Amino acid sequence: MTTETWTIVVSAIGIVLTLGASLFAAGAWMIRRIDDRIDAVDEKLSTRIDAVDEKLSTRIDAVDEKLSTRIDAVAADVTDLKISVARLEGPPRHLLTASR
Repeated sequence: MTTETWTIVVSAIGIVLTLGASLFAAGAWMIRRIDDRIDAVDEKLSTRIDAVDEKLSTRIDAVDEKLSTRIDAVAADVTDLKISVARLEGPPRHLLTASR
């Protein structure tokens, strides 16, 4: 082989290696940028989800407390109602007594 052929082959190999390394470096850079953006979005979404979770937990606790209070009030009313019904349904009172 002549010197010119060796020069062409070595130059072609150099160009292929340079282009391959450049493409690899560009791909790695893009992947790193995408990962950084995904991490930023993930952090933002996590913060928002935590805020919504806290807000919903507070509302659910408030509703639970309100319902517990209302159920306790209804239970007390039912107990009072049972006592009232028991007094009304007691033994019949005789207004007139037979003395015969």
